[in-house]
Amino acid sequence: MQQYFVKGSTISPITIKDKETSKHMFQVMRLKEDDEVTLVFDDGIKRLARVLDVENRQFELVQELADNVELPVQVTIASGFPKGDKLEFITQKVTELGASQIWGFPADWSVAKWDGKKLGKKVEKLEKITLGAAEQSKRNFVPSITLFEKKADLLAQLDQFDRIVVAYEESAKEGEAAALIQSLTGLEAGSKLLFIFGPEGGLSPAEIESFTAKGAVLAGLGPRILRAETAPLYALSAVSVVTELMKNA
Repeated sequence: MQQYFVKGSTISPITIKDKETSKHMFQVMRLKEDDEVTLVFDDGIKRLARVLDVENRQFELVQELADNVELPVQVTIASGFPKGDKLEFITQKVTELGASQIWGFPADWSVAKWDGKKLGKKVEKLEKITLGAAEQSKRNFVPSITLFEKKADLLAQLDQFDRIVVAYEESAKEGEAAALIQSLTGLEAGSKLLFIFGPEGGLSPAEIESFTAKGAVLAGLGPRILRAETAPLYALSAVSVVTELMKNA
């Protein structure tokens, strides 16, 4: 069943005011009266909705649905600005894999240089990507996007997390294998977890020092060296295995 994220009141009947959503519903999907879709509001609750009035874009809310596909922990993915459109790819895929927040920051070795104006346009583009990916993967929430203009702004946000893991390929080269699993084990439901990834050239020694000073753990992501756009997908998959699959096994 088609799913849409909508804003506003959850009191029936619901009028769809967003033009893009309305266009997709009634022009692309050609919904007609009595057709049913899933609507997700800001509270993250999915509701079965039935078309009441096509012309006025109105739906009747039928019932709340128990379906919740969110990870049991809140995961933020922070990536040093990568080259080209890699951040778009990362954003789409980590949304599908359950990230709560997606952050970007100007790493010391980032080739990409984005000023405030360019960052604003980038955020708009990424927000559209997260919305589409969250609908496709039937998420209960759409991840938020934050692109930091200064790395100091990122560092100022680190105290809110229960655990911080820095993906560090030197750890992988040294054969370290346990730090990632140890970081994910024993996390309580609702815990806030931050993963930090470097751009193509990795993180500088100064960055590693500043992150570890904030309590971050350095962890290798397996024995292979992963691309900047692959590492976040590996990390989120590991989170799912430890917090969802192993607990249900």
